[in-house]
Amino acid sequence: MSLLMEMLSYPFLVRAFVGGILVSLCASLLGVSLVLKRYSMIGDGLSHVSFGALSVAIAVGWSPLAVSIPVVVLAAFFLLRITENGRMKSDAAIAMISASALAIGILVTSMTTGMTTDISSYMFGSILAMSPADVRLSVVLSAIVLGLFVFCYHKMFAVTFDESFAKATGVRVDRYNVLIAILTAVTIVLGMRMMGAMLISSLIIFPALTSMRVFKSFFGVVLSSGIVSVVCFAIGMVLSYTFSTPAGASVVVVNLACFLLFGAWQAAGRLRG
Repeated sequence: MSLLMEMLSYPFLVRAFVGGILVSLCASLLGVSLVLKRYSMIGDGLSHVSFGALSVAIAVGWSPLAVSIPVVVLAAFFLLRITENGRMKSDAAIAMISASALAIGILVTSMTTGMTTDISSYMFGSILAMSPADVRLSVVLSAIVLGLFVFCYHKMFAVTFDESFAKATGVRVDRYNVLIAILTAVTIVLGMRMMGAMLISSLIIFPALTSMRVFKSFFGVVLSSGIVSVVCFAIGMVLSYTFSTPAGASVVVVNLACFLLFGAWQAAGRLRG
């Protein structure tokens, strides 16, 4: 407890905790639907799109978040349309857009002097990069994401498991797929400040996969995923502060340990059965 109080005496760590916990919670809840729909790699693809947009924005002197959010939302919508029309498999579409955006970001960075440090914080994450304005924006947008998720929970459940049945019951499947994609895009852009483009997708994938090792119902997995994500983030931040390790990497390693722990719990349950 004394260690936690010591950490919270630093304003930048308070900002990191507030923003990181909200983003982790949003990513974990959306991650359940994305993993079940086999769109788990969309987080990785959209994070690279965000990196490319951020690179261009910083190079021309625009606001990074103001540029990256609409660009990533459009990319998510574009990916969804490609896969729905059957013109390209989802994994191929994600790989194509991901590699292209990453290449654009690297080229812009290499041709612009004086921006290597800024781009590095977006690429690999930095707890020092979160400003008070970033935290305020994270709180507002995270509240919107969580509110929409709760409000549309039953529709998302139907769309996640059986789109054909959902269509038959009158659910606008395409509308809710777009909503999931947009909410994921916003969450990824917000989380890149801390986790970086290389690691942000782990907040989407790990909590859902971890919870699925033990829980079977959709509600159980969603609830467990949110709790696991927040707890792992908090532990990762404490370890990062204690051992002076990168925050994003520390959070991912804790998520990996939790995944292995839940896997051992599942194996032990099978042996007892």
